[in-house]
Amino acid sequence: MTLKTDCRHFRGDVPCRPHKEFGVHCVEADGTDCKHYDRSQNRILLIKLGAIGDVIRTTPLLRALKKNHPDARIAWLTVSPEVLPDMVDDKMELNLKTVVTLRSMHFNALYNLDKDREACALASQISADQKKGFILRDGLPSPIDADAQHKFQTGIFDDVSKANTKSYQREIFEIAGLTFNGETYLLDNFASGEYKWGIKGKKRVIGLNTGCGDRWTSRLWDDKNWVALAMNLKKQGFQVVLLGGKQEHEKNRKIARTSGAKYPGHFPLQQFINLVDQCDLVVTAVTMAMHIAIGLGKRIVLFNNIFNRNEFELYGKGIILEPSRPCRCFYHPVCTNKEYRCMEYLSVQQAADACRRLFA
Repeated sequence: MTLKTDCRHFRGDVPCRPHKEFGVHCVEADGTDCKHYDRSQNRILLIKLGAIGDVIRTTPLLRALKKNHPDARIAWLTVSPEVLPDMVDDKMELNLKTVVTLRSMHFNALYNLDKDREACALASQISADQKKGFILRDGLPSPIDADAQHKFQTGIFDDVSKANTKSYQREIFEIAGLTFNGETYLLDNFASGEYKWGIKGKKRVIGLNTGCGDRWTSRLWDDKNWVALAMNLKKQGFQVVLLGGKQEHEKNRKIARTSGAKYPGHFPLQQFINLVDQCDLVVTAVTMAMHIAIGLGKRIVLFNNIFNRNEFELYGKGIILEPSRPCRCFYHPVCTNKEYRCMEYLSVQQAADACRRLFA
């Protein structure tokens, strides 16, 4: 029996999907190729371990890689394979089994977009004809070539980071030796889950993502502001939905009781993505929910205080709001300013006005 091991569907350890669904073989009894045969001539590996939001905002790179290499078989190594789009042929979760496998494989191109030591070490060890991004040299992360130099320096010098005028997407495209042309995120809305939210109606829906995790508390906006914003938006005729994870559960219950906003609860990641998809606009700090909203093509009001605003690509659908007093905690997870907390100088009226402008 002839095997088409260069087919995108071929697995080797288990039957391929076309065989399971249709009972076909690589070469049929009459000598013809399987009609699902999809030849892959190149193998590409992306390494982006990172947080879920970082993985989501890296997906625009897939559009350019697939355009330039339509016959490529693309693998992606990450700690968050559940958000990877179907364009990725091999969704590889970081674990010992996967690492052992990758160290025995060869790729035509490898792109490591992470400066974490483990990512750089793997990029150094895995065989590839071409490598872009970062590797490990003398035990330390290092740019492979000049294309990665800019992104490398913005990560180690605050003054260079503050002076940066490039979006994250433009930076990672440059690392890969490509030009960013506005390629958008790739993110499934997981509508196949058929969740019942009881949200969509005649009113436009605004989601308020009230948290930012336990680590980056310097980005938090006071609960009283979320309450006031929810009440303001409801008065304008919007339906307001509170968004958040387990950490924000009690906070959101309290805000809902006080403001009358709807709070469905907190959910697993894919269900949360579908909840965000019910919104027409999302108000959020720089969090995973921000990237989910961008990935779903939502209007967005983004609160930013500790990052360079140029980093964010909102694709013409968002407004970035910053406190009227300067933030002195650049890239600090916890506010270190003893004089004042800058997020106290981002007003409810600013946020409400921005929502109105995005619907104008």
